[in-house]
This record gives sequence, structure tokens and C-alpha cells, in this order.
Amino acid sequence: MKTQTIIATVLCLAHSQSVLAATDQLVLEDATVGFKTPKHVAVVGAGSAGSSTAYFLRKYSQERGISLNITVYERDGHIGGRSTTVGVYGDEQNPVELGASIFVEVNHNLVDAAKEFNLSTSGIRELRSKGPVLGVWNGRDFVYIQSAGGSWWDTAKLFWKYGLAPLKTVNLMKATVGKFLKMYEEPYFPWKSLSQVAYDLGLTAATASTGEQFLEQNGIGKLFAQDIVQASTRVNYAQNLPLLHGLEAMVCMATDGAQAIDGGNWQIFSNMLSAAQATVHLNRTVSRLAKLNNNKYSISMKKQGSKTEALDQQVFDEVVLAGPLQYSDIDFDPKPRHLPDSIPYVQLHVTLFTSKHALSPRAFNLSSEKLVPQVVLTTLPPGEHHGSSPEGVGLPGFFSISLLRPSMDTREGRGELEYLYKVFSPAPLNDTFLANILGLAEKATIDKEDISWQYRKVWNSYPYEYPRVTFEELQLDEGLWYTAGIESFISTMETSSLMGKNIARLMVDGWES
Repeated sequence: MKTQTIIATVLCLAHSQSVLAATDQLVLEDATVGFKTPKHVAVVGAGSAGSSTAYFLRKYSQERGISLNITVYERDGHIGGRSTTVGVYGDEQNPVELGASIFVEVNHNLVDAAKEFNLSTSGIRELRSKGPVLGVWNGRDFVYIQSAGGSWWDTAKLFWKYGLAPLKTVNLMKATVGKFLKMYEEPYFPWKSLSQVAYDLGLTAATASTGEQFLEQNGIGKLFAQDIVQASTRVNYAQNLPLLHGLEAMVCMATDGAQAIDGGNWQIFSNMLSAAQATVHLNRTVSRLAKLNNNKYSISMKKQGSKTEALDQQVFDEVVLAGPLQYSDIDFDPKPRHLPDSIPYVQLHVTLFTSKHALSPRAFNLSSEKLVPQVVLTTLPPGEHHGSSPEGVGLPGFFSISLLRPSMDTREGRGELEYLYKVFSPAPLNDTFLANILGLAEKATIDKEDISWQYRKVWNSYPYEYPRVTFEELQLDEGLWYTAGIESFISTMETSSLMGKNIARLMVDGWES
């Protein structure tokens, strides 16, 4: 039912290493027929885009009988890029997602890969039967609260306050996402130009407008947009509706079937690289890319922490740059015909911590007998507007606080049951803020009795999704490909995977032409 979809949508807003050889993993068979001289491809980056490129290169080349060698360079010490986990209390057997946390049922590449590699998944869990599961806080009040399970009373309150806006939003989201899903299918797939396929599918109508404008153009009331849709864009992209484009706003509302891989989503990409039979070099930064007279490429790389550059003796027929070029520090010789523009990325502060204290009702202007929602999303209060400014966190001071799960601290024989929290914010959280939300007396420094463990990470997490109708080229030069142009279109694990798949298909098609 549509009402169930609305409740599920609101609930799910909040949750936005060497290659392992699994015994039950399906490995794509090597192709030894067809082209006598194997194609040699280098992929720079082992995140979603790079791993997917390698995986689909192997798949498509095998179907065509093309022999292929794939080499992947990754500057970090793990596979998965911005999808990575850390161990709570430093225990790797107790992982928690630090970056990309969920994918949804319309994410076909990720869902299919999870099934193919027999990876167990879990949906969004509610931690307690009493008290609200989700609330939207504007820095003064909760403008929306949802109880566990999404009761009929929640639905009634939703329509009483917002009228038909929830239904209109769901219908608009489905229509918009339906257009996007055609990018997976013939005659659109594979596409040589992201700008052209977006135009052909009518998606530039959404990318040309801000989220605020797109919702208004489609008859969706400002109150629902401000309270619910903007809460979603803030938790997913740390951006307000007057900044990011309408397509990304719709993606934020496509939350049906939200799930994650048990133990970490990075396992999808590790399994992809294993299935691709790729040679993976971790802790290797590509420092120089030279195009040779025969239109092939040589690569120089540095080991992490080293200043010494080493030339890989292998020569590559084609190279895929599978990450934002502006953060790569690659020196080109000569420069490719096209270089992507640098675009601003959000600097997102992620804070994980454990505490025996629940969130304080007083910190959220609730009476002492009330329970704070398990997940606190945020929006702006009436009268506060930041327009298209990236400095838009506003009065709340953070984007979201999530109580992820109970966690048992067994270090040094403690045996204490605590809460595990995750906070998204535009700046580091100080101890005064943490003391306030936990209901502690104001402190300059919080001791380990109150917060027993914490982990902080700053990500260049995703671009500021300003409205636009043109997007970066997929091919920067002959034999040189680029995946990250899709991030200013839609920035997700799935779309990066789709771009990798698309480029892999274009490459293999080109080898046969």
C-alpha cells in the first residue's frame, strides 16, 4: 500500500584489504580463446566504480572470448573506497559502517552481487518496542515523530499535517527513478555520454532545478518538503533543498528495501575483484600516467608513505580512473584531451561513540519522561534560510544522530552494555556538545566513564549536488576512461557501480569493432 511505502520511506531516511577467496564464491572463468594477445587494463581505485569496472570487464570479455589481464591500484590499504568499516572498541569482529551504509532494492548491481556472492544482508533494525523510532528536529522542536512499526496513527498524523504531499512525493519519486532505471537497459545502455542519456530520458528536468524548485513545480507543499524531504537530503548528502538538484532529492526518497551486508558492504567489492581475477595492489598510489607513442600507457606508482616512485614495467592498452581525479594527484604526460573540472565536495565529519547514557530529552526540549527517538534527523526552523550556501547546517548544529545498536564493552572485563551512536556533522563535535546530548553536566572534557570509545573520520563524501544539465565525459582520451563524472548526477555506491559497468561494456564493444 502507498501509506506503507510512505512510512517505510520516512523510517529509512536515517540509514542512509586484500582480496578474500570465499569457498562459496562464483568466479568468472578465464577466457583463453579469441584474441591471441591479451588485453591489459589498469584500474585506478578499488571502490565501487573500480571494482565494478573490473568485474564487468571480466564478464563481458569472457562472453566475447577475449583474453584479459586486469591490474587494480588502490592507494588505501582496503578495498571498498568510501564503503569501509571500523571495529567498535578496536575489535574487528564487531564492525560498524564508517562510510556508505545502505543500499536499496532498486540498486540492481549491488543487490544482484550480494545474491551472486551469497552475502548475508540485514534490513533496518528497530532497537526497542517502546518509544519513537525516528524524529525530525529543527533545533527547537520535533516537527515529526514516528513510533516503532509505523502505526495507523502515524499515517493519520502524516496526512493531517501534510495533506496529499506524501502521496505526491512517492509518486514523483517512482516516476523519476523509473526513468533512471532505463539507463540499465537497451537501447540506452551502454551510453557514451551521461549528459545525452540524462537528456534523452527526461532526467535533466530534475537535475536543472533545485530540490525545492522541483518539488514545488510538481505541486508538493513546502511544509512536507521542509520537514521530511529536507531531513532526508541532509542525512544523505548534508545539503538543503535549495542547494542540491531535484534528481538527488528524489533518490533520497527511494528507500524501499533498505539493506546492508552483514560485516560490511565492502565485501561486495572485494568479491567482485576476486571474481574478476584482478591483480590488486593495495597501498599503491598512482603518481604518473604516461601515454606512449603506440597509444598505450605506462604507470608509475608510490608505496604508501614512500617518496620513491616506481615504474610498473607492464604496459596497458587502456586505463580507467575510478575516483575523483581532483584528489588523485596524478601527473599526466602528456595531458589528456579532456580534463574534468574540479568540483566542491562535502567535508563530512563522522563521529562514532559508545556510551552507557541514552540521549537526553532535555537536550531536545522534551519533558523528562519522554524518550528521544532512536534516530534524530534534522531540518531548519521556520524563518531560517541558507539558500544555496553550503554552510547550511543551521540551528540544529548537526545533520543526524543515530542510535545504531546496543554494544557490549568486554574490554578489561567490564561487561557493560552500552549504546553505539553515529553522528553526521559539518565540523568536529566538541565535548560540550556530546555532554549536552547525553544529559551530562557541561564538561570541557568527557571521561571514559561516560564515553568509553569513539572514532572520528572526515570524508570528502560526495559533491555539492548543484543543479546542472551537463556532466563530465566518460572518455578523457583514447584508451583513458573516467567514472567519477556520475557523482554530480547521482552519488551512490550503485551509480558508481553502474558507471563502471557501462564503461566496461563500452571498452569491450570497442575491442570488437
